[in-house]
Amino acid sequence: MEAQFGPHRWSAGGHKDTDRHRGETFTVADLTGARFVDCDLTGVKIVDSWLVGVDVSGFIAQFSVNGVDVTEFVAAELDRRHPERVQLREMRTADDYRAMADTTTALWSAAVARASRLPEPARNERVDGEWSFAETLRHLVFITDSWASRTVLDQPMPYHRLGLPQTAYAPSDAAALGIDLAATPTWAETLAARADRMAVLAGILAGLTDAELLRPCTRSPAPGYPDEPRTVGDCLEVVLDEECEHYRFATRDLTTLESH
Repeated sequence: MEAQFGPHRWSAGGHKDTDRHRGETFTVADLTGARFVDCDLTGVKIVDSWLVGVDVSGFIAQFSVNGVDVTEFVAAELDRRHPERVQLREMRTADDYRAMADTTTALWSAAVARASRLPEPARNERVDGEWSFAETLRHLVFITDSWASRTVLDQPMPYHRLGLPQTAYAPSDAAALGIDLAATPTWAETLAARADRMAVLAGILAGLTDAELLRPCTRSPAPGYPDEPRTVGDCLEVVLDEECEHYRFATRDLTTLESH
């Protein structure tokens, strides 16, 4: 359940040898069971290979299977299953952003209620190696800190100790932000951190105007992110995008946990 899609990317930071396989060719190689996490697979070409039981998730564009571009089909099916994606893309005004936040708040309220009915170990269980439900909530804390408090509110160090950056974020950078990657918070502590950050976002949106959406943000979300032009609207869209995408992953895994 860890993904950041579209234009809001980050540097690999302190991770070494991230480009060691760039341009490499694998011929008659057995990659059965291989797992690629937070990898840049742009331009990858797979020829005359067996793809059975393959599961792909991430930012997809110009994705062809046996010569057929399936990008639009995948996007349309995701939109059908998750209409909040359509609402997100159609945001234009401050009222649209507030309505989108109302949608994600309602979705997550229902998801948290489902998770709260599970035993404590299940809320911390990773399904197929993905983040647990609790870890996902902690990641959304980090997203709000980075893309709302630091960028929009211009706070230099807004990071909650229990926030969880993406896997590609360098542990040394996380430690410098005061984030405890080894923390094992209780469910109550996780919910409290999440509620506090949701209140921060709600406060920003309450006073948001159409003109404010265009205001430039001078800070990057966190060390390691590229310095590039960002507006208030851009940053809030990232937060709401992450809310949508991680809701999709979280509820997918909740269904698995509930079947145990």
